Amino acid sequence: MRVNILMSTYNGEKFVSEQVESIQKQTYTDWYLLIRDDGSTDKTCEILADFVSTDSRIKLIRAENVGVIKSFHELVKNNLDADFYFFADQDDYWLPEKLTAMLNEANKHDNRKPIMYYSDLKVTDKALKVTSQSMIRSQSDHANTRLVQELTENTVTGGASMINHELAQLWQTTNDVIMHDWYLALVAAALGELVYIDQPTHLYRQHDANVLGARTLSKRLKKWLHPHLWFERYWQLITASQKQAQKLLTENLSAMSEADQTLVTNYVNILAQPKAKRREILNQFDLRKNKNYHTSIFRTLIITKFAYKGKNK
Repeated sequence: MRVNILMSTYNGEKFVSEQVESIQKQTYTDWYLLIRDDGSTDKTCEILADFVSTDSRIKLIRAENVGVIKSFHELVKNNLDADFYFFADQDDYWLPEKLTAMLNEANKHDNRKPIMYYSDLKVTDKALKVTSQSMIRSQSDHANTRLVQELTENTVTGGASMINHELAQLWQTTNDVIMHDWYLALVAAALGELVYIDQPTHLYRQHDANVLGARTLSKRLKKWLHPHLWFERYWQLITASQKQAQKLLTENLSAMSEADQTLVTNYVNILAQPKAKRREILNQFDLRKNKNYHTSIFRTLIITKFAYKGKNK
Protein backbone atom coordinates (compact mmCIF):
# COMPACT_ATOMS: atom_id res chain seq x y z
CA MET A 1 0.00 0.00 0.00
CA ARG A 2 1.36 3.42 -0.96
CA VAL A 3 0.48 6.50 1.08
CA ASN A 4 1.19 9.96 -0.32
CA ILE A 5 1.11 12.99 1.95
CA LEU A 6 0.62 16.14 -0.14
CA MET A 7 1.71 19.49 1.27
CA SER A 8 1.57 22.91 -0.38
CA THR A 9 3.79 25.55 1.17
CA TYR A 10 4.02 29.31 0.76
CA ASN A 11 6.18 31.52 2.98
CA GLY A 12 5.78 29.05 5.82
CA GLU A 13 9.17 29.41 7.49
CA LYS A 14 7.65 30.04 10.94
CA PHE A 15 5.89 26.73 11.40
CA VAL A 16 6.75 24.29 8.59
CA SER A 17 9.54 22.57 10.53
CA GLU A 18 7.17 21.59 13.32
CA GLN A 19 4.66 20.23 10.83
CA VAL A 20 7.21 18.08 9.00
CA GLU A 21 8.59 16.84 12.30
CA SER A 22 5.10 15.84 13.42
CA ILE A 23 4.72 13.80 10.23
CA GLN A 24 8.06 12.12 10.89
CA LYS A 25 6.79 11.15 14.35
CA GLN A 26 3.77 9.25 13.00
CA THR A 27 3.31 5.70 14.30
CA TYR A 28 2.63 4.64 10.70
CA THR A 29 5.93 5.17 8.91
CA ASP A 30 5.51 3.83 5.36
CA TRP A 31 4.64 7.11 3.64
CA TYR A 32 5.95 9.61 1.10
CA LEU A 33 5.75 13.35 1.73
CA LEU A 34 5.51 15.37 -1.49
CA ILE A 35 5.86 19.10 -0.92
CA ARG A 36 5.07 21.62 -3.64
CA ASP A 37 6.38 25.04 -2.73
CA ASP A 38 4.12 27.67 -4.29
CA GLY A 39 6.78 30.29 -4.98
CA SER A 40 7.91 31.15 -1.46
CA THR A 41 10.13 34.19 -1.01
CA ASP A 42 11.24 33.43 2.55
CA LYS A 43 13.39 30.55 3.86
CA THR A 44 10.73 27.84 3.49
CA CYS A 45 12.59 25.98 0.73
CA GLU A 46 15.90 26.13 2.60
CA ILE A 47 14.26 24.62 5.67
CA LEU A 48 12.58 21.90 3.64
CA ALA A 49 15.76 21.10 1.73
CA ASP A 50 17.38 20.12 5.04
CA PHE A 51 14.59 17.59 5.66
CA VAL A 52 14.94 16.22 2.12
CA SER A 53 18.66 15.68 2.62
CA THR A 54 18.11 13.48 5.67
CA ASP A 55 14.83 11.68 4.91
CA SER A 56 14.41 9.82 1.60
CA ARG A 57 10.63 9.76 2.04
CA ILE A 58 10.42 13.53 1.50
CA LYS A 59 10.50 15.27 -1.88
CA LEU A 60 10.45 19.04 -2.52
CA ILE A 61 9.05 20.50 -5.73
CA ARG A 62 9.91 24.17 -6.25
CA ALA A 63 7.23 25.76 -8.42
CA GLU A 64 5.65 29.05 -9.43
CA ASN A 65 2.88 30.69 -7.44
CA VAL A 66 -0.57 29.51 -8.53
CA GLY A 67 -2.50 29.67 -5.26
CA VAL A 68 -3.51 26.99 -2.78
CA ILE A 69 -6.24 25.25 -4.82
CA LYS A 70 -4.21 24.88 -8.01
CA SER A 71 -1.14 23.95 -6.00
CA PHE A 72 -2.93 21.02 -4.35
CA HIS A 73 -4.48 20.04 -7.67
CA GLU A 74 -1.05 19.81 -9.26
CA LEU A 75 0.14 17.68 -6.36
CA VAL A 76 -2.76 15.29 -6.89
CA LYS A 77 -2.70 15.05 -10.69
CA ASN A 78 1.10 14.69 -10.89
CA ASN A 79 1.32 11.99 -8.23
CA LEU A 80 -1.52 9.58 -9.00
CA ASP A 81 0.47 6.56 -7.86
CA ALA A 82 -0.90 5.92 -4.36
CA ASP A 83 -3.75 4.10 -2.68
CA PHE A 84 -4.42 6.98 -0.30
CA TYR A 85 -3.61 10.70 -0.29
CA PHE A 86 -3.43 12.88 2.82
CA PHE A 87 -3.56 16.67 2.58
CA ALA A 88 -1.20 18.56 4.88
CA ASP A 89 -1.12 22.26 5.70
CA GLN A 90 2.24 23.84 6.40
CA ASP A 91 1.34 25.30 9.79
CA ASP A 92 -0.53 22.49 11.58
CA TYR A 93 0.82 19.78 13.85
CA TRP A 94 -0.21 16.16 13.42
CA LEU A 95 -0.86 13.94 16.42
CA PRO A 96 1.19 10.70 16.31
CA GLU A 97 -1.73 8.33 15.61
CA LYS A 98 -3.24 10.37 12.75
CA LEU A 99 -2.15 8.16 9.85
CA THR A 100 -2.81 4.94 11.74
CA ALA A 101 -6.31 5.98 12.82
CA MET A 102 -7.40 7.09 9.36
CA LEU A 103 -5.90 4.12 7.51
CA ASN A 104 -7.54 1.74 10.00
CA GLU A 105 -10.89 3.36 9.21
CA ALA A 106 -10.22 3.03 5.48
CA ASN A 107 -9.78 -0.72 5.90
CA LYS A 108 -13.46 -0.93 6.91
CA HIS A 109 -14.73 0.47 3.60
CA ASP A 110 -14.92 -0.51 -0.06
CA ASN A 111 -12.25 1.66 -1.65
CA ARG A 112 -13.24 0.65 -5.17
CA LYS A 113 -15.62 3.63 -4.92
CA PRO A 114 -14.51 7.26 -4.36
CA ILE A 115 -14.22 8.00 -0.66
CA MET A 116 -13.02 10.93 1.43
CA TYR A 117 -12.20 10.34 5.09
CA TYR A 118 -11.88 13.21 7.54
CA SER A 119 -11.50 13.66 11.25
CA ASP A 120 -12.10 16.17 13.99
CA LEU A 121 -9.26 18.44 15.08
CA LYS A 122 -8.20 20.55 18.02
CA VAL A 123 -7.96 24.30 17.48
CA THR A 124 -4.90 26.01 18.95
CA ASP A 125 -3.23 29.39 19.09
CA LYS A 126 0.06 29.98 17.28
CA ALA A 127 1.99 28.41 20.16
CA LEU A 128 -0.13 25.22 19.86
CA LYS A 129 -2.02 25.90 23.06
CA VAL A 130 -5.43 24.25 22.65
CA THR A 131 -8.35 26.70 22.55
CA SER A 132 -11.00 24.18 21.47
CA GLN A 133 -10.97 20.41 21.96
CA SER A 134 -13.28 19.88 18.98
CA MET A 135 -13.59 22.13 15.94
CA ILE A 136 -16.53 20.11 14.64
CA ARG A 137 -18.60 20.50 17.79
CA SER A 138 -17.66 24.09 18.53
CA GLN A 139 -18.04 25.49 15.01
CA SER A 140 -20.15 23.12 12.91
CA ASP A 141 -22.30 21.42 15.58
CA HIS A 142 -22.05 18.12 13.68
CA ALA A 143 -20.01 16.56 10.89
CA ASN A 144 -21.47 16.31 7.39
CA THR A 145 -21.56 12.95 5.65
CA ARG A 146 -24.45 13.48 3.18
CA LEU A 147 -24.58 15.34 -0.13
CA VAL A 148 -27.47 17.62 0.88
CA GLN A 149 -25.38 18.85 3.83
CA GLU A 150 -22.21 19.47 1.84
CA LEU A 151 -24.03 21.41 -0.88
CA THR A 152 -24.52 24.40 1.40
CA GLU A 153 -21.83 24.08 4.08
CA ASN A 154 -18.49 22.33 4.40
CA THR A 155 -17.29 20.66 7.59
CA VAL A 156 -14.16 19.08 6.12
CA THR A 157 -10.81 20.70 6.92
CA GLY A 158 -8.25 19.83 4.25
CA GLY A 159 -5.46 19.06 6.71
CA ALA A 160 -7.73 16.59 8.51
CA SER A 161 -8.68 14.68 5.37
CA MET A 162 -7.60 11.72 3.27
CA ILE A 163 -8.89 10.62 -0.14
CA ASN A 164 -8.57 7.28 -1.87
CA HIS A 165 -7.25 6.73 -5.39
CA GLU A 166 -10.71 6.49 -6.93
CA LEU A 167 -11.59 9.98 -5.69
CA ALA A 168 -8.20 11.45 -6.58
CA GLN A 169 -8.71 10.47 -10.22
CA LEU A 170 -11.99 12.41 -10.39
CA TRP A 171 -10.47 15.85 -9.68
CA GLN A 172 -10.30 17.12 -13.25
CA THR A 173 -10.11 20.94 -13.04
CA THR A 174 -9.98 23.77 -10.52
CA ASN A 175 -12.55 26.16 -12.00
CA ASP A 176 -15.43 27.01 -9.62
CA VAL A 177 -13.79 25.13 -6.74
CA ILE A 178 -14.29 27.08 -3.51
CA MET A 179 -11.58 25.07 -1.74
CA HIS A 180 -10.13 21.65 -2.52
CA ASP A 181 -11.44 20.04 0.65
CA TRP A 182 -15.04 21.20 0.07
CA TYR A 183 -15.10 20.20 -3.59
CA LEU A 184 -13.65 16.74 -3.01
CA ALA A 185 -16.07 16.19 -0.13
CA LEU A 186 -18.93 17.11 -2.46
CA VAL A 187 -17.76 14.65 -5.12
CA ALA A 188 -17.29 11.90 -2.53
CA ALA A 189 -20.76 12.44 -1.06
CA ALA A 190 -22.34 12.39 -4.53
CA LEU A 191 -20.47 9.49 -6.10
CA GLY A 192 -19.18 7.39 -3.23
CA GLU A 193 -18.89 8.03 0.47
CA LEU A 194 -17.94 10.83 2.86
CA VAL A 195 -16.70 9.28 6.09
CA TYR A 196 -16.23 11.13 9.38
CA ILE A 197 -13.86 9.86 12.08
CA ASP A 198 -14.90 11.24 15.47
CA GLN A 199 -11.38 11.70 16.78
CA PRO A 200 -9.07 14.74 16.70
CA THR A 201 -6.01 13.82 14.64
CA HIS A 202 -4.11 17.07 14.58
CA LEU A 203 -3.66 20.53 16.02
CA TYR A 204 -5.14 23.27 13.84
CA ARG A 205 -2.92 26.28 14.44
CA GLN A 206 -4.54 29.73 14.21
CA HIS A 207 -2.37 32.73 13.40
CA ASP A 208 -2.41 35.96 11.40
CA ALA A 209 -1.45 34.32 8.09
CA ASN A 210 -4.07 31.54 7.91
CA VAL A 211 -5.61 31.20 4.43
CA LEU A 212 -9.02 30.46 5.96
CA GLY A 213 -8.84 29.25 9.53
CA ALA A 214 -11.37 28.72 12.26
CA ARG A 215 -14.07 31.22 13.11
CA THR A 216 -12.85 33.56 15.82
CA LEU A 217 -14.45 36.27 17.94
CA SER A 218 -12.53 39.00 16.08
CA LYS A 219 -13.86 37.74 12.74
CA ARG A 220 -17.42 37.71 14.08
CA LEU A 221 -17.09 41.22 15.53
CA LYS A 222 -15.95 42.56 12.18
CA LYS A 223 -19.10 41.18 10.55
CA TRP A 224 -21.36 42.54 13.28
CA LEU A 225 -19.81 46.01 13.01
CA HIS A 226 -20.12 46.01 9.21
CA PRO A 227 -23.42 44.24 8.38
CA HIS A 228 -23.26 45.13 4.68
CA LEU A 229 -20.06 43.10 4.45
CA TRP A 230 -21.78 40.26 6.27
CA PHE A 231 -24.64 40.08 3.73
CA GLU A 232 -22.19 40.41 0.84
CA ARG A 233 -20.10 37.55 2.16
CA TYR A 234 -23.16 35.39 2.76
CA TRP A 235 -24.40 35.85 -0.79
CA GLN A 236 -20.92 35.21 -2.18
CA LEU A 237 -20.88 31.90 -0.33
CA ILE A 238 -24.34 30.89 -1.55
CA THR A 239 -23.64 31.70 -5.19
CA ALA A 240 -20.16 30.17 -5.08
CA SER A 241 -21.59 26.95 -3.63
CA GLN A 242 -24.14 26.89 -6.47
CA LYS A 243 -21.36 27.17 -9.06
CA GLN A 244 -19.44 24.42 -7.31
CA ALA A 245 -22.59 22.26 -7.36
CA GLN A 246 -23.02 22.97 -11.07
CA LYS A 247 -19.44 21.77 -11.61
CA LEU A 248 -20.46 18.50 -10.00
CA LEU A 249 -23.32 18.16 -12.50
CA THR A 250 -21.20 19.16 -15.48
CA GLU A 251 -18.35 16.76 -14.79
CA ASN A 252 -20.07 13.83 -13.05
CA LEU A 253 -23.73 13.82 -14.12
CA SER A 254 -23.77 10.29 -15.57
CA ALA A 255 -22.29 8.81 -12.39
CA MET A 256 -24.87 10.44 -10.08
CA SER A 257 -28.13 8.88 -8.98
CA GLU A 258 -31.33 10.38 -10.33
CA ALA A 259 -32.27 11.58 -6.84
CA ASP A 260 -28.95 13.36 -6.40
CA GLN A 261 -29.19 14.91 -9.85
CA THR A 262 -32.59 16.33 -8.91
CA LEU A 263 -31.33 17.63 -5.57
CA VAL A 264 -28.29 19.39 -7.03
CA THR A 265 -30.18 20.79 -10.03
CA ASN A 266 -32.81 22.32 -7.76
CA TYR A 267 -30.16 23.92 -5.55
CA VAL A 268 -28.26 25.31 -8.54
CA ASN A 269 -31.40 26.88 -10.02
CA ILE A 270 -33.29 27.89 -6.87
CA LEU A 271 -32.71 31.65 -7.19
CA ALA A 272 -34.23 31.68 -10.67
CA GLN A 273 -37.54 30.36 -9.29
CA PRO A 274 -40.54 32.36 -8.03
CA LYS A 275 -40.71 33.01 -4.31
CA ALA A 276 -43.24 30.25 -3.60
CA LYS A 277 -41.16 27.72 -5.53
CA ARG A 278 -38.00 28.74 -3.67
CA ARG A 279 -39.75 28.05 -0.38
CA GLU A 280 -41.01 24.72 -1.71
CA ILE A 281 -37.52 23.61 -2.78
CA LEU A 282 -36.02 24.54 0.58
CA ASN A 283 -38.64 22.44 2.37
CA GLN A 284 -38.69 19.54 -0.08
CA PHE A 285 -34.96 18.87 0.14
CA ASP A 286 -34.46 20.27 3.66
CA LEU A 287 -31.73 22.61 2.44
CA ARG A 288 -30.12 24.10 5.51
CA LYS A 289 -26.97 24.98 7.41
CA ASN A 290 -25.52 22.98 10.29
CA LYS A 291 -26.62 25.35 13.03
CA ASN A 292 -30.22 26.48 13.42
CA TYR A 293 -29.55 30.21 13.43
CA HIS A 294 -27.48 29.94 10.26
CA THR A 295 -30.30 27.92 8.71
CA SER A 296 -32.78 30.68 9.55
CA ILE A 297 -30.57 33.29 7.90
CA PHE A 298 -29.83 31.11 4.89
CA ARG A 299 -33.49 30.30 4.25
CA THR A 300 -34.65 33.87 4.82
CA LEU A 301 -32.14 35.19 2.31
CA ILE A 302 -33.07 32.57 -0.28
CA ILE A 303 -36.81 33.26 0.09
CA THR A 304 -36.63 37.07 0.24
CA LYS A 305 -33.47 37.64 -1.82
CA PHE A 306 -32.68 40.44 0.61
CA ALA A 307 -29.49 42.28 -0.43
CA TYR A 308 -29.06 39.90 -3.37
CA LYS A 309 -27.32 41.45 -6.38
CA GLY A 310 -27.21 38.48 -8.74
CA LYS A 311 -28.56 38.06 -12.26
CA ASN A 312 -31.80 36.48 -11.02
CA LYS A 313 -32.69 39.44 -8.84
